[in-house]
Amino acid sequence: MDVIGPIEPKALNRHRFFLVAIDYFTKWVKTVSYAHLTKKVVVNFVKKNIIYGYKILDRMITDNGSNLTIKMIIELYESFKIQHHNSSPYKPNINKKYQENYLHEMLPFALHGYQTSICTLMGAMPFSLVYGMEVVLPIEVEIPSLRVLMEAKLSMSEWVQSRLDQLNLIEEKRLDDICRGQTYQKMIKKTFDKKIGDLVLKKLLPAQKDKIGKWAPNYEGPYVVKWAFPSGALILIDMDGEELSHLVNSNGVRKYYA
Repeated sequence: MDVIGPIEPKALNRHRFFLVAIDYFTKWVKTVSYAHLTKKVVVNFVKKNIIYGYKILDRMITDNGSNLTIKMIIELYESFKIQHHNSSPYKPNINKKYQENYLHEMLPFALHGYQTSICTLMGAMPFSLVYGMEVVLPIEVEIPSLRVLMEAKLSMSEWVQSRLDQLNLIEEKRLDDICRGQTYQKMIKKTFDKKIGDLVLKKLLPAQKDKIGKWAPNYEGPYVVKWAFPSGALILIDMDGEELSHLVNSNGVRKYYA
């Protein structure tokens, strides 16, 4: 779970903050915009949108933001036996192109599009991993698809049996997607392992971004890997052959394809 904001200029409804929670496995997103981010707002978001509206979690991962580590929210986690963990204090800002006055109005449509699109990592829609069935898009209702027409012919008992069959297979589907996700992660790791001579982009740290504005790019470069240490530290040089004055962690760079 994380906080996005404050966003300037404010949306038309005067909202400046977004609370965002993402399920680690299914990639299901819950997000709500707010004008002010108080401790009561955070507690109500977790209760209403996650615990009561989704499920009781095994663990919650947040950064070290004061709004996400207050006593009230910690007590809430303890009352539902949710383990709380803190992630790295660094978090990237969202890109400037999403800075729109109508962001609060487009948010439900953006979420619907994301949750009904196939996630490359899992090879499935977040919607299907949560509900155990394929989503019926609005256009399929307006212009009935073959699937909708076939389901309309089913009796109530047949539809219920079909739904039970889907739910019985959901755990198997999730296990298949876990295997696919692990295979995909290994492939990505192999692709992005840094070698001497590789072209890479270096992540901009928050202090560097502050000098050029909140909506600055996340990466700069390209640079060339001059040397890679076993610990993961890299020596980088720019395209003119000038060596950077400090080592760079390999987690802070990504491969650049010319």
